[in-house]
Amino acid sequence: MDVTEKFDLIAKPPTEEIVTQDELMELLKTNSKPKHYIGLEISGFLHLGSLISTGFKINDFIKAGINCTVFLADWHTLINDKLGGDWDTISKVSKYYADAFKLVCPGVKIVLGSELYDTRKDYWFEFVKFTKHMSLARTMRTLTIMGRSENEEKVDLAKLLYPPMQAVDIHSLDLDIVHAGMDQRKIHMLVREIFPKMKWKVPIAVHHKLLPGLSEPSDASKESKILGKMSKTDPNSGVFIHDSDNEIRSKIKKAWCEEGNTDNNPLLEITKHVIFHEFNEIHVERPEKFGGNVIYMDSSQLESDFSQKKLHPSDLKQMVGNYLIKIISPIREKLTISDELFKTIKKSI
Repeated sequence: MDVTEKFDLIAKPPTEEIVTQDELMELLKTNSKPKHYIGLEISGFLHLGSLISTGFKINDFIKAGINCTVFLADWHTLINDKLGGDWDTISKVSKYYADAFKLVCPGVKIVLGSELYDTRKDYWFEFVKFTKHMSLARTMRTLTIMGRSENEEKVDLAKLLYPPMQAVDIHSLDLDIVHAGMDQRKIHMLVREIFPKMKWKVPIAVHHKLLPGLSEPSDASKESKILGKMSKTDPNSGVFIHDSDNEIRSKIKKAWCEEGNTDNNPLLEITKHVIFHEFNEIHVERPEKFGGNVIYMDSSQLESDFSQKKLHPSDLKQMVGNYLIKIISPIREKLTISDELFKTIKKSI
């Protein structure tokens, strides 16, 4: 595979931004096995966004010859009060996350935050050195990476450790490429600003588009065009890995999908970033009186028909439900989770 082919795989949707494209091209020319990572909080049941869309993007990196790591941020999970802040629960759910990513992304390396901190003796020394370059105000502005507001009045001290820890994780893993959803952009820009001052390797940042929730977006989201992402804590906002086929169909059937409206449409986003990622063509089945069956070879063609009302929301929903079942059911069957752990996760979110 040549450099251009590798670049195109990394840039393929759901990738939304590469900082910078020139740096990535140069890296691929000079390094046959760059080191990549994506870091994840351990915060509930895995879903279409957190495992499937993210996992498919990781697989693009793997196909491009990149050494990929999923960093399971157990300490960050504790700091951010996820899973009730219970370490025993966090440890058990971390194992579930590790099994899931090994299943969806064969060949990926799994690293736990707690393992990194136990084995790297210079970690906390480097952490303190890094924080000398951060003001309190700048730290507060980066709290959005945790799903927190920079204007929160009551923030415990531990949460201020989260952003610099995430940055020092990147240095400790000696990474060439840092990868995350667009919601993590601030920390990567901080890394690219501060690492040169410390003479640390500056990684390329690759950000993928976040899948929106299935509910109608708020007026503020519509105006800003920044949609709320699919949530692990709201069972109605997304499709979860352990949903049955009937549950998947039901959720898609209820999803917000205005006829002819391609803006903020979660089903069009799922079609583009998940279904077309795995299928070269998709088939929409419908009665002859409504136009008969149709085959789409790319998302732009489908979106064009939808915008012109040639494709009805009910037909789009049926297609999305059918293809998601094809994608999710094999994973659900192999990703076992005990009744005890299922109840523990459900209770803690």
